[in-house]
Formats: sequence, structure tokens, C-alpha cells
Amino acid sequence: QVQLVESGGGLVQAGGSLRLSCAASGRTFSRYAMGWFRQAPGKEREFVSAINWSGRSTYYSDSVKGRFTISRDNAKNTVYLQMNSLKPEDTAVYYCAADTTTIESSWNRVGAKYKYDYWGQGTQVTVSS
Repeated sequence: QVQLVESGGGLVQAGGSLRLSCAASGRTFSRYAMGWFRQAPGKEREFVSAINWSGRSTYYSDSVKGRFTISRDNAKNTVYLQMNSLKPEDTAVYYCAADTTTIESSWNRVGAKYKYDYWGQGTQVTVSS
């Protein structure tokens, strides 16, 4: 079992920044990949970013590339999402997720929700114009 707890959401003006954190517990954190997703009202949950076991490989959706940065601290069992140059369309509930079943050599389709077997409860991010 893995427990994930997000924090760091809030209300920010367009152009501002926020840093989300996701604290993991229950299994050895460095042995699984992590991802961030978001869901806006009335929309499907969508992929934002993913990071591999060591943190040396990352992926981003086109909508956040160049503005968001994912990172992880395996000593603190935490994954982060630094969000800069925020836009009103970034408003959503942000979820972190853990992929504990994929082996590192087979890490692919990182944007697919079915790859992730544990999810946090989400943190609200609201960007005002």
C-alpha cells in the first residue's frame, strides 16, 4: 500500500507561481515512478508530468512544458511540481499518482492513468485572471 498526500495548492494570480508537494508513505519511494495529473470542472483528468525512479527522466504535457518542473527527493519521500507562469486554464484539482508496478526498463505510456495504481486526494489550484 502507498499513501499519497498532496499540499501546496491555493489561489494565485495569472503569471504567479505555486509549488505542489506530494508526500508518499508505505513503500520504498525510490522504487516507483510518480506522476501529476489534473482535473478541471467538467473535464477529464489529464496528464501533467511524470518522473522516473531516480528523477533523471521527466515528461511533460505540451500545455505545461517550459512552465512546470517536476522533481523528487527520495530521501524525503516527496515529489514536487513547481508551477510558474500560471494561467487561468491551469485551474484544476491536481493529483499525484504512483506507478508501483512498472519496472524501470519498461517505463512508458507515462501519461496513461491506468499505469498508476495509487492516487492522492488532490489539491485545488485556482488561477485568477
